[in-house]
Order: sequence, then structure tokens, then C-alpha cells
Amino acid sequence: MEIVFTALGVGLLVVTVVEALWTTLWVDGAAGPVTSRVTSWAWVAVRRLGRGRHRLLSMCGPMILIGTVVGWVLALWAGWVLLFAADPQSLADTRDGGNATWPGRIWFVGYTLFTVGNGDFSPKDGMWQVLAGLVSASGMFLVTLSVTYLLSVVSAVVNKRAFASSVHSLGRTGAEVVLAGWNGHDLHPLDRQLAELTSQLSKLTEQYLSYPVLLYYHAARAQKSPALAVGVFDDALTLLRFGVPTEARPDEAELTAARTTVDSFLDTLEAAFIPAADQAPPHPELERLRAAGIPIVEEAEFSEAVDGLDGRRRSLLGLVRHDGWTWWKD
Repeated sequence: MEIVFTALGVGLLVVTVVEALWTTLWVDGAAGPVTSRVTSWAWVAVRRLGRGRHRLLSMCGPMILIGTVVGWVLALWAGWVLLFAADPQSLADTRDGGNATWPGRIWFVGYTLFTVGNGDFSPKDGMWQVLAGLVSASGMFLVTLSVTYLLSVVSAVVNKRAFASSVHSLGRTGAEVVLAGWNGHDLHPLDRQLAELTSQLSKLTEQYLSYPVLLYYHAARAQKSPALAVGVFDDALTLLRFGVPTEARPDEAELTAARTTVDSFLDTLEAAFIPAADQAPPHPELERLRAAGIPIVEEAEFSEAVDGLDGRRRSLLGLVRHDGWTWWKD
């Protein structure tokens, strides 16, 4: 039985530490294998229960974040308890001189994780004293790491909402964004907005890689949804790149940088287990641009170009649906 408790305790401690470090410190990948799957399942379950109730879905992100941190703490606690249970004499009850029971071990490990202990139990001389010190060190480390992670995620959520607001301030659809930049001659007024939005999305992409839990922070209003904002932004880029002649487009370098940044953002979806939709969403419409006097290419030429973006647009639709929203109509 001692071997079983030792193996279980060490295994649980190793998995917990790896999960916490992987999720919080590895900026080039998704969350830890266990954390990423559990959080993904939790989001899918809540999304199905709260379908269409965006206020309820908006509470899911904070709950998943807090649940993740609490799960790490409880797993660390349980691992140390199992390790001390491997030897019935590892902890002595200083009040009656007997050995600690299961409640006593849980009490001792809990106090030692978050404080320096209260003296009711004393570890056996030697290895158990060293392990008691490691319990305290691991508790301080995990709590500090978790608090830092929580604050960083909250800051990243603010950036998510800022990006969504910036896009939706230009228009609710890709066509509206393009129309907002038309000055009667060309679309160069969009140069500055494209540069700013590209910078915001680039930063957001890195934050999604660093903090995958951001995917589960649902906005209660469409105007604050980054998933919808990325779709609107990409629709606008598609219209500008393939629907408008070269002489009327914004700066080509800014347009290329923006499309490349969207590509990088979509690359984060695979690591987060977000599947592409079965079909691409409807093409953005050229008619509104034509009605406003913006020069456009032939409809057949535009349709052929957009058909070549099928995989990209299916990924965008998959993201929108994963976030609990539906694709808009021009």
C-alpha cells in the first residue's frame, strides 16, 4: 500500500506541476494536455446548455479560469497528502503523541501549503522534514504563479474587447468597414486603421497562444466579440484585396500585413481544438460597394478568388460558432 500511495502521490504532483508550468509559462503552445481538454469539454457543455443566452455564456470564461487554478491547487494538495500517507509514521500528533490520521494529514498539508503550519502535527525527522519544506515551497510557488496568471489573463481580456470595439466602430460587416474608408476617390483613409488593427490583432494572437483560456471568454454583446470582429475584419480584407482594383485599394503593404496577421491568428485555433465549419460562410457582397461608387472587379472574378479561400473562411466560421455566435449577413 505504501508503494501505491507513493506512486500516486508522485504522479499527481508531477502532472500538476507540468500542467501549471505548461499552461502559464510556455508561450508557444496551448495549455497543458489535461488542462486544455478539460477546459474545452467544460466550454462545450456550457455552450450547449446556454445556447443563445449570451449573458450566461459570458460567465463561463471566469468560471473556467478560476476552476483551472483551483484544480491545480487541489491536485497539489492531494498529491502531497498521498505522499505523506505512504508512511503511517510520517506525521506525529503533538497533542497526544500518536500518528496523524487521514484528516490530520489533510490538515497538515493544507496549512503547510498556504502558511508555515500551526504546530499540531510534526513531520518525522529526516526525509519527511525535507518534504514538509517542499510542501511549503510548492504552495508559495503555485499561488504566486496562479495570481500572476490571473492578472495577465484579465489584461488580455481587456485587449480582446478593445480589438473587437475597434473593428465594430468601423462597421458591422466587412462591406461597412470598406465603405467607412471611401473618400470618393480611393480607400487610402483605411491605411491607418489597417495598421492599428493589425498591431492589435498581432498582440492578441500572441496572447491567445500564451493564455488559451481567452477562447472561453465570451462577450455578452456582439460588438465586444473578438470572434465576430476577426470575421468582419477578414471580410473587409477580402473585399479590399479581391473586390477592389489595385489603384483604389489601401496601401498594399498594410493590406498584406493584415491578411498575414489573420492567418497567424487562425493558426492558434488548431492547438485549441476548434474545428473548421463543414462549409464556408456566404461571400461578402460587392453590391453595396458598387452602389456607393467604389470601383469593383467583375463578379465572376471576385467569386473565383473567394472560392479559393474556402479553408480560411471555414476556419473563421468555426471560430464564430465556437464562440456561440452565428455568421452575419451583409
